Amino acid sequence: MARIAVFGPHPDDQELGMGGTIARLAEQGHDVLLVDMTDGEPTPHGDPVTRARESARAAEILGVRREQLGLTNRQVVHSIEARHLVAGAIRRHQAQIVFAPYFEDAHPDHVATTRIVEDARFDAKLTQIDLPGEPIYPTWFFYYYCTHLRHVPSPSFIMDITEQMQRKWDSILAYESQFVVPEKNRGIIDWMKASATFYGSRIRTGGGEPFFTREPLGLGGFEVVCGLGAST
Repeated sequence: MARIAVFGPHPDDQELGMGGTIARLAEQGHDVLLVDMTDGEPTPHGDPVTRARESARAAEILGVRREQLGLTNRQVVHSIEARHLVAGAIRRHQAQIVFAPYFEDAHPDHVATTRIVEDARFDAKLTQIDLPGEPIYPTWFFYYYCTHLRHVPSPSFIMDITEQMQRKWDSILAYESQFVVPEKNRGIIDWMKASATFYGSRIRTGGGEPFFTREPLGLGGFEVVCGLGAST
């Protein structure tokens, strides 16, 4: 089974962007680690203790582990220090697959996080560098969509999350300070459901999550293509 690291600028980004996929990968026996760049605070209804409790609960719902790198919310910048923090996380986990937010975004933390993780993927393989763990170069780098732009994704592939959708909704709602208490944010869960239904319809399933990759995927056949042979 694979060792997978999912990087998010703030606690809840991973759940919003790919919570169903995280749950599915964990169910399949993969070793999935969520890595939060910051604690996500301050926010209007949250605080560090509350957000930590909520993020731990969300990880429990999805069946995965979580760690935080301690960068400052709203001040994430691409730097050697940040790259080495992320490279250290990749090496400690020996991540073979890495996920990060899609690289076009209106939120500076999101853009910076993805650039940091992209470069840290390279740093993690270096031998003459003072980092924890053994050198490793993750085989795959995938982008999930959790963007502040009104962007319509054109994904490279879509993951079937039909059986994991309820766990995704539950993991999002674990962040009560973000999506339950603030009335203006309560509609986000409906947007997520609409998105899952739409992307599921593209692969003839009940729910889906879109992903992008800059590197080609290799196939050994078409046996697992969703909808193959289905009536039209």
